[in-house]
Amino acid sequence: MASNRIDDSGVVLRDARTRYTTGQREENGAHGAFDAELRRSGRTPRTEVSVSRAAAPADVAQLLGVDGDVVVRSREMFDGDRVIQLVTTYIPVDVAEAAGIEQVDTGVGGIISRMKEAGFDQGGTAVEDIELRPATLEESARLGVPEGADVLTINHVGTAQGRVVEVTQHVLGKGWKLRYAAPLA
Repeated sequence: MASNRIDDSGVVLRDARTRYTTGQREENGAHGAFDAELRRSGRTPRTEVSVSRAAAPADVAQLLGVDGDVVVRSREMFDGDRVIQLVTTYIPVDVAEAAGIEQVDTGVGGIISRMKEAGFDQGGTAVEDIELRPATLEESARLGVPEGADVLTINHVGTAQGRVVEVTQHVLGKGWKLRYAAPLA
């Protein structure tokens, strides 16, 4: 059952247990998990995307195992007119080229579906590190929060056949609830 949604007060429930499943990413023709989550809740998702090639930050380059440029997908994600998250994804050039994800619109299911079709199936486990930190001046302006206000960040590392194929950094504005599951064995 789909559990990623946004409620009437605008709080986004991001359920990491299910949000990356193919069924949820592609639900009703959605172009990724975010699109599906907001549409499921009767909201109006909008995403402004820019795609370029550039050097990744040193920590990201190390995770990706690259020395040169990577494909960088930068997104502002909206609930109607309200920016609710800033997202930057770093992808090795060979993966991006094979998956055809250097254009703005990556189609139903988004980049994870395109990667899967190209043989980079992230069907295993992704690792997400969550951190609370002060917003930068730019983040404050874009998210509509006071300068230095705390923001949650999620650093998502996706792997396929043991190789890191994407590092996605989410910066969340106000109104998020994160849900995870952990084994108790």
